[in-house]
Amino acid sequence: MKASKTAAIANENPGDGYSVIAHDTGGGYAPGQVLFANDSRFLETYYSEPVTNYLIDWKDPNNIQDTLEFFAPAVTVGRRFEWKKASNTEEFLTETDDVRSQGADFKRVEYTGSDVTDKTLNKGLTYVADLDNVGVSLGGTQWQNVKAAKLLRRLYRNELSRAITLVLAAATNNAYTWDTTAGKNPDQDLLNDILTGETASGIRANRVVYGATAWNKRSISYGAQNNVGGYMAQTTVGPALAARLMVDQVMVSKERYQSSATAKSELLGGNVLAFYNQTGVDIEDPSQVKRFVSNFDAEQGGGLVRVYVQQISSKLVAITVEHYSKVVVTFSTGIRRLIIS
Repeated sequence: MKASKTAAIANENPGDGYSVIAHDTGGGYAPGQVLFANDSRFLETYYSEPVTNYLIDWKDPNNIQDTLEFFAPAVTVGRRFEWKKASNTEEFLTETDDVRSQGADFKRVEYTGSDVTDKTLNKGLTYVADLDNVGVSLGGTQWQNVKAAKLLRRLYRNELSRAITLVLAAATNNAYTWDTTAGKNPDQDLLNDILTGETASGIRANRVVYGATAWNKRSISYGAQNNVGGYMAQTTVGPALAARLMVDQVMVSKERYQSSATAKSELLGGNVLAFYNQTGVDIEDPSQVKRFVSNFDAEQGGGLVRVYVQQISSKLVAITVEHYSKVVVTFSTGIRRLIIS
């Protein structure tokens, strides 16, 4: 998977004919286009408070926010912020130097973890609507809400794609074959890998995610074992599988993106990832992947997103959604990637 991938994620607007997002050049628009928004869309005169308020309470029916939170928990920060990059070895030093000598002070310990100065990035998309189609196919009087919600869903899927790409790149890789050969034990392969990661980082992975292809290979492999253990493992899912792996959460990623004009591909595919993350995190907790987000100023309405509505011709209207975020792997040691064939 290439980190520069900007292809649209499938299923948020199937059949729109725009699998790759173009840049907003300021002219030559066609109805139904989705574009990377340019700065000219973010003028206060185009700000839509009603549609922005609608998005504040909007929830994607496919729970894309929950999947994104699984991979990269949100941390609210200012536009410019610092996050702590810890020196992992310092957390686990064990030395017999903690006994104070008579008349002396205790040994002074200093942690050398560095502060990283960073900033959230401004991201947004624009949808061009034809007013002749508003009452028929765009949701009637609520068409602005409908299109803004679809743009936000697309933005969330782009964030998810970034998070998965970063975790895949940061992970330590191991290849496994989960097939119908006798004696295969996919869960034990994963447990061994998690244990190796725990030894490397000192913190056990608490989240495991299978790509749909990897999950299917796990099922095929256990189904072919022709023994009680294989049959039982094949039906062990959800909380029972999490308990078996001694982690907090297990999920299967089924998300796909438009990889070419005629094909869709899985974001995670034949991979299994194990890493440590917690929900409700801050800039200093040990979660390995974080999505830093920034609120707009109170005088701009606050909140994490803003919507702009601009009439660009007698019949065309641009709906733009923007937000500030940055997905960061704050600590990569111990992230494990099983590449399944």
